[in-house]
Amino acid sequence: MIEHVFDPTGRSAVLHADLDAFYAAVEQRDDPRLRGRPVAVGGGVVLACSYEAKRRGVRTAMGGRQARRLCPDLVVVPPRFDAYVEASRAVFAIFRDLTPQVQGVSIDEAFLDVRGLHRIDAPPVELAARLRARVADEVGLPITVGVARTPFLAKVASRVAKPDGLLHVPPDGEDAFLHPLPVEMLWGVGDVTAARLRSYGLTTAGDVAALPEHVLVGVLGPAAGRHLHAVVHGRTPERVVTDRTRTSVGAQRALGPGPHTPDDVRAALQGLVDRVCRRLRAGHRTARTVVLRLRFADYTRATRSHSLPHATASGADLGAVALRLLADAAPLVAERGLTLVGVSVTQLGSDAAVQPTLALTGPDRDGLDGAVDAVAARFGSGTLTRASLLRVGEGFAAPEAPG
Repeated sequence: MIEHVFDPTGRSAVLHADLDAFYAAVEQRDDPRLRGRPVAVGGGVVLACSYEAKRRGVRTAMGGRQARRLCPDLVVVPPRFDAYVEASRAVFAIFRDLTPQVQGVSIDEAFLDVRGLHRIDAPPVELAARLRARVADEVGLPITVGVARTPFLAKVASRVAKPDGLLHVPPDGEDAFLHPLPVEMLWGVGDVTAARLRSYGLTTAGDVAALPEHVLVGVLGPAAGRHLHAVVHGRTPERVVTDRTRTSVGAQRALGPGPHTPDDVRAALQGLVDRVCRRLRAGHRTARTVVLRLRFADYTRATRSHSLPHATASGADLGAVALRLLADAAPLVAERGLTLVGVSVTQLGSDAAVQPTLALTGPDRDGLDGAVDAVAARFGSGTLTRASLLRVGEGFAAPEAPG
């Protein structure tokens, strides 16, 4: 889908650029035998899939067996994270060559602020077309771009235009674009919210826009109701945020349909904590709050959190909190079945001034993290592995957006 609408004022100043089926597209780019075929990246769990596979019902986070039942000729390839990171860096370099105002959302998508460039270069839609051509020519990947007045509308436009498209939402056509869309297409409306809206007969953004704000607040609660009312009336922030510092560090792991033994889940969680703590220490950061994230077999989710009295980057300290949160959630896990576990740390600070704690209840392990980090820096992060992970493996950790 490509729609060019001239915007001489430059009011459509935000681009949302989103690489299509990124991991699978990299695999198809690098192996001509995969082009035009249904491809899934992963094994036990689908990490990403090509559009050929999506048209057959395969979805991200789906179990491998279910994916093969839906698509018997599915080609499954192992992930190559180094290749994905390299491709992402090349694409983000093109973003920053177009404008320094780039807000990375993930490894495969970003918002670009092109405000004012229509005066010295070209209108936003032409810039978006040029961006797509450069990514295709220089990196060899398809990318979809939405162009609009706000990041929210640009994001929705790119969703509508996928795959491999360009769609411009002019400022005087925002309602005409947004209101016919199903509520699921609105950025920030998840499955639970969409189901609740549909239970009241609200199927499109226009249906929601016809309601007074206080009615939406009654249906969804104060925060969600006011936010959605603003969304469907185009009252979302226009600014692309490029100066926001990181507020959390996290990692998650899809476990598959299970069942999973408690020991295996604990091992997976501890491996995630190790990754998070390595990243904390590499960035000279500390954290005070640990957040445990769980996804169950019925697709519901739960979070648990706990704050420490002191900031730390210690794997032992943060890992102990995460494991305690998991133990507290054990009845819920046993009842619903676990398919994904994640951990993040928040209340980040600098490690320039950290109050040390006395090791009164066990051996002093202050030097252990530093020694492990030194080995990883010299010989690679996979050199040392917890014994508990030898059977279940370290799993998948999604690469982050380039900084």
